Amino acid sequence: MDWGTSNLRAWAVDQNGDVASSATSDRGMGKLSPGKFPDALDAVAAELGVESSAADVLICGMAGARQGWLEAPYLDAPTDLRGLAAGAVHPPMPNSGLRVSILPGVCQRQGGENVMRGEETQLLGLASLMPGYDGLVCMPGTHSKWVLLHGTRIEHFSTAMTGEMFELLKTHSVLRHSLNGPLDGPARDDGFSAGAEDGLSKPADLLGQLFRVRAASLLSGHGPDWCAGYLSGLLIGTEIAANRNQIGTDAVPLIGSAGLARLYERVLNMAGAKGQPVDATDVVLAGLKAARAAAN
Repeated sequence: MDWGTSNLRAWAVDQNGDVASSATSDRGMGKLSPGKFPDALDAVAAELGVESSAADVLICGMAGARQGWLEAPYLDAPTDLRGLAAGAVHPPMPNSGLRVSILPGVCQRQGGENVMRGEETQLLGLASLMPGYDGLVCMPGTHSKWVLLHGTRIEHFSTAMTGEMFELLKTHSVLRHSLNGPLDGPARDDGFSAGAEDGLSKPADLLGQLFRVRAASLLSGHGPDWCAGYLSGLLIGTEIAANRNQIGTDAVPLIGSAGLARLYERVLNMAGAKGQPVDATDVVLAGLKAARAAAN
């Protein structure tokens, strides 16, 4: 299971490692008190067709957060992800025979304090699918991660609150007046290109360039679609510019939703680099399987 803040995804995997069934639920960590997790798990197990007396349950993600089901303490980076299962915690299932393990996240205390929870399992999966990979990994999302990965070892990582900043600015700042309307119209692509170029070329001026969203709608008549594209491109361009000195000549694996990975790949190309979208479901499943194999 990948138990996120808003939703969860679950798969029943047979003894051969093949997916027998899958399920999703909107009962994410943020909607549950600790005492409600067992019932939510039982409901998902029933949907998967899993007998509660005959299964191990391996969970990554926010179920192991401090405010989740049972806190799974962080492993300290640098760390080898093959040790994830050894750091798992085991919450009780009072009325069920399900045997539950929640994998830990990873924290960084030196070189910039940072935390991740859930991404570490995807990274272990990437290492399983791309054996021997040595380099930078980008994980676009609400809180994007940039990780220096050496095989199964996390050496260093950073976080950019790019997705959350887009939502906050769109909803709660003066820019909302320029984003009031359809955001996915035909001008969004041009706006994205303009924003990405500004973010890549002048990342130090982010705070000033953000106001161009408002000015462009007032002075140039740009609509909400162009403005939304510009804001998205500006934030992604600035994020990539901040990490440009770490990016080499090899393609950067991009683990995230397909649409978002394509946007990051596009901006990396604008920066003279390369990106390689990777299916997020494939890597989290591979990571869960690898963690279970390491525990046996």
